[in-house]
Amino acid sequence: MNDFFELKKRGTTVRTEVIAGLTTFTAMAYILMVNPGIFSALSERDGVTFGALYIATAISAVVGTLLIGFLANLPLAQASGMGLNAFFVYTVCLGFGFSYANALVFVLVDGLIFVLLTLTGLRKKIFDAIPAAVRIAIPAGIGLFIAFLGLQDAGIIVDDGATLVGLGSFNLLGNATWASIMPRLVTILAVIAIAVLSMKKVRGAILWSILGGAAAYYLLGLTVPGFYAGFTVDTLNPLAAFAAFGSESFGKVFTAGFDFSGYLAAEGHSIGTLVITFATTSLAFCMVDMFDTLGTLYGACRGGNLLVKNAKGEEEVPNMNRAMLADALATCTGAVCGTSTVTTFVESSAGVAVGGRTGLSSVVTAAMFLVAMFLSPVASLIPACAYAAALIYVGILMIGCVKNIDWDDPAAAIPAFLTMVMMPFSYNISYGIAFGLIAYVAIHLLSGRFKEIKIGTWVVTLLFLAMFLLTH
Repeated sequence: MNDFFELKKRGTTVRTEVIAGLTTFTAMAYILMVNPGIFSALSERDGVTFGALYIATAISAVVGTLLIGFLANLPLAQASGMGLNAFFVYTVCLGFGFSYANALVFVLVDGLIFVLLTLTGLRKKIFDAIPAAVRIAIPAGIGLFIAFLGLQDAGIIVDDGATLVGLGSFNLLGNATWASIMPRLVTILAVIAIAVLSMKKVRGAILWSILGGAAAYYLLGLTVPGFYAGFTVDTLNPLAAFAAFGSESFGKVFTAGFDFSGYLAAEGHSIGTLVITFATTSLAFCMVDMFDTLGTLYGACRGGNLLVKNAKGEEEVPNMNRAMLADALATCTGAVCGTSTVTTFVESSAGVAVGGRTGLSSVVTAAMFLVAMFLSPVASLIPACAYAAALIYVGILMIGCVKNIDWDDPAAAIPAFLTMVMMPFSYNISYGIAFGLIAYVAIHLLSGRFKEIKIGTWVVTLLFLAMFLLTH
């Protein structure tokens, strides 16, 4: 292990790497409950259950984390990305009308494009084609979007016929009941618990708060008349989830993914609509995946002083191309398993913070995900109001990047603002990117700064413009 992972060279030990790997797993294990929870919106329409997505999430995390550990020798971990899973479910499936299997094709294409860009070196050119203002705003917009989803899952934000959205009632003397108020209070308390535990540097603050919220939900259920009347546990057999995985999600991208007849049968959907929507949606998947991965790699490695100097004297992630390749291959694995885009988790920085320096810690994290595969019956008992707290808190963390936007420059502020707000307002991540790019090009063109617009920016913007004019 010392020779392969270069433990002595990087100033670490097996014990330190094991602790780092366990820390990273504890920090990101919440994805095993949250990701299947988000996909539950497709269970009735597409027949994919919690158990199937639980195993798909776990397997893709194992494969992705091992890849980045062995290929890049970095103490990082991968799993289905937050934000990209919401994009998959609420935009591509429920928004555009594609089936679950169709959406997996987009993920597979994203992974294959990512592999191609990494091997050919075109990744940097694509990255540079997106204006900095839009690029910086994308994580913030995704954060607002998933926080909005969490607030809805908790029942705190509800549908309102007059104003589109409104606040769920907490008035016990009015039309609200304790049965409707209790889950909302659980979510609020869980969010506060995450914040307090994070401030106290407790490892796995999100995971422990989700579990605590679930416990509070079932305890408070004793105060709700009839709460347990219809309560049943589907199964205590952990192998049932593997059976569901085999029949509902594994390989669906190949057996049913390329059949777009259902989408074409919908009103207003033609071959032209399919082609343009396919191109822009694949592009959106790839862009979000790329920016998310690059940001996480730099952030985690900078926090652990792992960055190295290149030939130009610039700081970069060690084994950068291998790390990006691991991410791309993991995304392809996720598509085959039946889950959304797999990406490097920012929670990996928790393991780096306690001394993780090599891929050995990643191997430990992957081993923990392997063990967790057999805990699906426990995970399936987590209520939406408990994991909604994770969505809200992760959304809060993602919005911090807005401080890097030049708000004094309208040419940057307006595209960035539109990128952020159009994601939750339109319930669509790709629409946010589109509005940001179109605003950027229009402002620079009409203000005489058209020379600042790169050719790649023109191409991407025109694709999104065609999507609005010809398909939406």
